[in-house]
Amino acid sequence: MRQQEYGVTVWFTGLSGAGKTTICKFVEKELRIQGYRVEVLDGDAVRQNICKGLGFSKEDREENIRRIGFVAHLLSRNNVIVLVSAISPYREIREQVRQSIPSFIEVYVNASLEVCEQRDVKGLYKKARSGEIKHFTGIDDPYEIPLRPEVECKTNQESVTQSATKVLEKLEELGYIVARVNDL
Repeated sequence: MRQQEYGVTVWFTGLSGAGKTTICKFVEKELRIQGYRVEVLDGDAVRQNICKGLGFSKEDREENIRRIGFVAHLLSRNNVIVLVSAISPYREIREQVRQSIPSFIEVYVNASLEVCEQRDVKGLYKKARSGEIKHFTGIDDPYEIPLRPEVECKTNQESVTQSATKVLEKLEELGYIVARVNDL
């Protein structure tokens, strides 16, 4: 295990199907190979455990993000690299979380609604379009694009490796990880 002096929260945000979890898992694997202490807070897993009972109203979504941010802060202040993969559609609550965590990197996983709908492996967009799911981000609930993310991954133009490399390079540039021995 590599000694880490500082923790950091890397917050992956974007529409459902944009590629947040895929990139996050790739980054996690690379960091673990390098011996870093890493924890992943996946929006779906957190919602099933820590945020069970919360719905999808704006207030409930904000509370969900607040809770994820609180756990991320606890981990990162204990020198863990925290990778958060959550739609987190509202800019204001993302900014509040950013302000509460001293070391924070926002990663905008950018894919158009059309691309995300084409990738819809869970069938969620189809259900939202038919009215089976209400308050679905991108359909009948807004997604507010980050204004100044530290990293932007354009998943309709980049491979997973290219997107993950951008995140790892930002961690390296900011001093959270040391230079990698082998490129991806």
